[in-house]
Amino acid sequence: MSLFPEYERYDAIGLAGLVRDRAISPLELIEEAIRRIELINPAINAVVHTLYDEARWVAAATDPSDPLAGPLAGVPFLLKDLNILYKGQRTSNGGRLWQDNVADHDSTITARYRAAGLVVLGYTNTAELGLACETAPSAFGPTRNPWDLSRSAGGSSGGAAAAVAAGLVPAVHGTDGGGSIRIPSSNCGVFGVKPTRARNPFGPDNGEGWNGLSVHHAITRSVRDNAALLDATHGPEPGDPYAAPAFAGRFLDAVTQEPPRLRIAFQTTDHGGGAIHPDCVEAVHAAARLLADLGHEVEEARPAIDAEAMKRATRIIVASNIANVLRLRGEALGRRVIAEDVEPITWLWAQEAQSYSGEDLARSVWTIHRLARVLGSFFQRYDVLLTSTFAAPPLPLYTVDTSSTDLDAYYEGLRRYSAFTSLYNCTGVPAASVPLHWNAENLPIGVQIATRLGEDALLFSLAGQLERARPWHDRRPDIR
Repeated sequence: MSLFPEYERYDAIGLAGLVRDRAISPLELIEEAIRRIELINPAINAVVHTLYDEARWVAAATDPSDPLAGPLAGVPFLLKDLNILYKGQRTSNGGRLWQDNVADHDSTITARYRAAGLVVLGYTNTAELGLACETAPSAFGPTRNPWDLSRSAGGSSGGAAAAVAAGLVPAVHGTDGGGSIRIPSSNCGVFGVKPTRARNPFGPDNGEGWNGLSVHHAITRSVRDNAALLDATHGPEPGDPYAAPAFAGRFLDAVTQEPPRLRIAFQTTDHGGGAIHPDCVEAVHAAARLLADLGHEVEEARPAIDAEAMKRATRIIVASNIANVLRLRGEALGRRVIAEDVEPITWLWAQEAQSYSGEDLARSVWTIHRLARVLGSFFQRYDVLLTSTFAAPPLPLYTVDTSSTDLDAYYEGLRRYSAFTSLYNCTGVPAASVPLHWNAENLPIGVQIATRLGEDALLFSLAGQLERARPWHDRRPDIR
């Protein structure tokens, strides 16, 4: 029986307010979240590792009146099972090879989540090493979309997005190296942000992910939760190779500030001019009309992106990093990693890296920096670029399958469907998937907004305006 049937009506900030007001205790809140995970998760497979005893201990020790308790004290939270450490717990990176990968320290971002008062209940499912736009690792099985259990939740933060959409918790950590926060947010009808490169730390063990393509942040139901989480985690740490442009204010304040009249470009083809699904085109047109009604200057335009050069550069960068990760894991285990240790696509991609030279990797980094110059010039003329987040509605499970043995076909599918997201990882600019549209099959289709490097506050301001104009919080999948 539910201890708190109104749980799902509240976002993270709302729950934190109840805890501060002592309307509910942190332990009662955690027990309700655990109840919901146990009830709903078997249908969607969003959570793959639970930390209930640890969470209960943390919740019981939380005193909301303590000035050091944190702004989100007592709020239940989940970590994506990839590239994040929680002391004493294992991070499997979505694969069998890391099943005994127990951390002896926290990642910096984990420490900042804990300092904010969040209570970690477990880890969410991810594609192995984050290598797919869906989440169906052989180690844990597929995460199913709460809106249609035959469909993909997206990836690689598919477990995170499904957990938020299904109301298990109001906010979940994610990572994004090519769209891995934004794609599942689109597929599951929730809000996800890839912040400016280096806005959040990657330490203390690494300076960056995938040569700067990958970032940490979160998937939430409300815009304000997403902003509050970035307030809790952003900022450089000693030893960072570089930092995002400094921001002295609060991202949370930006959510309620009306943005100025913006010059907004919208795009309904991919970066090579290719067609996308008609439902996605409709979603972009509807969002463009809404933005015009809100007083913005809106016109159709797209940056002159060399899509083929971007595709090749990201393939080489990711392959090189996969090969390095497998080598490091082999060193930690004291043996060579073999094909049977990982998904077929993981192995093939790592093996492909052996055919690349240092010159190839250097040229790939040069290529993504050139893309940043092109997009930077575009953002001199426009403040925001609006696209579909994903190039199709949520796909049937195993459409982009890491158990495939055809790397070229897999990569073509990956790039075709994630056509709009990778550009912003390459260029480092902030981008968000906003859940404004559902198609005739009642499947969510997110639209993506992106702006200049460092202007995360403007992104939250525009997303907040869209949320007020077209609220999405009451649209929930019927999975309870």
